[in-house]
Amino acid sequence: MKQFEIPAFYRSPIITKVKNLRKLQDPRKKDFSPTRLDFGKVEFYIARHFGFCYGVENAIEIAYRAIHENPTKKIYLLSEMIHNPGVNEDLQSYGISFIQDTHGTQLIPWESINPADIVIIPAFGTTLETEQLLTARGVDVKAYNTTCPFVEKVWNRSDKLGTDQHTIIIHGKANHEETRATFSHSAKNAPSLVLKDMQEAQFLSEVILGKKSATEFTAYFEGKFTPNFDPNTDLDKIGVVNQTTMLATETQEIT
Repeated sequence: MKQFEIPAFYRSPIITKVKNLRKLQDPRKKDFSPTRLDFGKVEFYIARHFGFCYGVENAIEIAYRAIHENPTKKIYLLSEMIHNPGVNEDLQSYGISFIQDTHGTQLIPWESINPADIVIIPAFGTTLETEQLLTARGVDVKAYNTTCPFVEKVWNRSDKLGTDQHTIIIHGKANHEETRATFSHSAKNAPSLVLKDMQEAQFLSEVILGKKSATEFTAYFEGKFTPNFDPNTDLDKIGVVNQTTMLATETQEIT
């Protein structure tokens, strides 16, 4: 697997050795048992998988590359790089400014962004609408796009499902940056709906079975479905994708 160039202070020498040892012992990552560190009177149990994932390390590497390659330019992040205060604060210490907060609230007006500025797309990705706004202002949205490859895989899957005439059900939190981005991409060619949990999935099943009306559907899922979504016809053929940080077991249960 690719090794990323990220600042050394993000890594622990001890944890790095533990992870490297586990990789040698279990290269296919089939053993989920924790690692036990025995210090005599104190023992530590370390989860088999934890810390920065592939997508996050990729995003951090690209962000710091943007800083070093553009020392005299204004550099912006669309929003938080990842949900890690330490990473975000460190990036801000290099002069990076956030255009939006994590909820999508505008912090810096689009009119303040110039073609010469650098805009980093965070690991969560962004909406097609935001991409279009930046492109219209002459910003190269591809130069420092840190969107996680696994998020893009979800977009590709939703695109295929939409092409096959499926309605897209997105298991995720409607206000999460990643889910907002996925919703935007899926909505371009298919009716789409965001489900947060099993309770909402059960309500949707009652709509499909005719136990709940279209009016009840609209009220219950307000703000979570595409314009002109018709529960009487758009739920005949559905496909499910998810926000990558949701538990796979929960997505399977909903499915």
